[in-house]
Amino acid sequence: MVKSAANASTRSTGGSGPQKARKWPWVLLFALLAAAAVLWFYRAPITGYAGAGTAYSARVACSCRFVGNRDLEDCRKDKLAGMEFVTLKEDAEEKSVTARFPLIASETAIYREGYGCVLRKWED
Repeated sequence: MVKSAANASTRSTGGSGPQKARKWPWVLLFALLAAAAVLWFYRAPITGYAGAGTAYSARVACSCRFVGNRDLEDCRKDKLAGMEFVTLKEDAEEKSVTARFPLIASETAIYREGYGCVLRKWED
């Protein structure tokens, strides 16, 4: 009887391992679908905030660079908290700075003599 009790305990432990392993792909798939649904639901605020953040960053960095005559690396320090994903790129010939939020938004500010830095015209 001792042998049968040992066999029963190994069967119950060994049987649950593969079942748990089969559940992980479904749990992961459900989590990914839930995250995609949340992103889709909040897409308008996300793109709005990203657009406003890139426009602000481009304008401030352009003013810092071409009005304040500072290096773009030094101007990067002026970004606000929460704008870590916004990248800045300078075009010295055109006297412009482009700010990008990956896959969502991009804005360019151009230095105009007498006007300072202005954003490029938006196209809807």
